[in-house]
Amino acid sequence: MRIAALVALVTLISACHRDTARDSQPAADPLTSTGAASAPATEILPLDKVAKSQTAAVSQRVANTDIAITYSRPVARGRALFGALVPYNEVWNPGADQATAIALSRDVEINAARLTAGKYSLWAIPRPDTWTMIFSRAADVYHTPYPGEAQDALRLDVRPEPGAHLEALTFYFPTVEGKDATLRLHWGDTMVSLSIRVP
Repeated sequence: MRIAALVALVTLISACHRDTARDSQPAADPLTSTGAASAPATEILPLDKVAKSQTAAVSQRVANTDIAITYSRPVARGRALFGALVPYNEVWNPGADQATAIALSRDVEINAARLTAGKYSLWAIPRPDTWTMIFSRAADVYHTPYPGEAQDALRLDVRPEPGAHLEALTFYFPTVEGKDATLRLHWGDTMVSLSIRVP
């Protein structure tokens, strides 16, 4: 009886023993996997070495589709933005440094227009009443110059909306419901929203 109990105890301990060689590794940091140069986490950076437009990432799962945006966040700092710092009627990358990029794990519809799975850089032509949003197949590029219309995968005209002031340029998903989501670009008191639907 004691031998059976001892064997059962040894079997239980063996089953609970952790095999460290089989442990999974933590997921890669999306901010460093984009190629952005960064100092070691333990290094103390002097203020004059901190990037003016710091790197950010936002992701959202909509049904069974992953959407991820990586970008740098310029700061308003009291400057007039659209029609001034960002001229009207000119192609602009909404970000800084590396061009803002969006990655889609599956095909989606954006404002009812189809966009296939993949990675794209995101561009805009701001105007007072209508913005043109551009998804470019040239995904891994710098924020200037615009890669050109030959690389465009999709162009959409969108009406900007007024919103509460946001100091740093921000992308976010204010609504997610079922197979639908809204992706919003917001900087200063201007918001531009895109409707995303998963087929």
